[in-house]
Amino acid sequence: MVMRRRAMRSLGVVLGFALVLSMSGCDYWPPALQAQIEQLRSETQTLTMERTQLQAQVNDLSKAKQDMQTQIDDLSRVNREKTGMITSLQNQLDAARAKAVKATAHKAPAKSTAKPAAKQPVKKKTATKR
Repeated sequence: MVMRRRAMRSLGVVLGFALVLSMSGCDYWPPALQAQIEQLRSETQTLTMERTQLQAQVNDLSKAKQDMQTQIDDLSRVNREKTGMITSLQNQLDAARAKAVKATAHKAPAKSTAKPAAKQPVKKKTATKR
């Protein structure tokens, strides 16, 4: 019975000590674990800096993409305008050619129906003596 009390008392002390340690926290870390923790912190900081740089690059590329898209839209609009102008000029050229063909067609029959001019006799030059 004495042994049992002693065992119970020892168990109570151990549990009490564990309870006190769990409440206060234990700040003891083995050196190898501390080294790993520092390495992980260092890697985390490095990765955070890389992520920040990559995010800045993504932002720059997004801005460049928006600028390029704006330029593409402007160039597409200008292209449509120029295509319209080319089509209009092509139509005007076709109309002008058609008018020219009609004008030459009307003049050509008028010349052919006119009487040929009477031939004038060709004067012969007399040779001058020297």
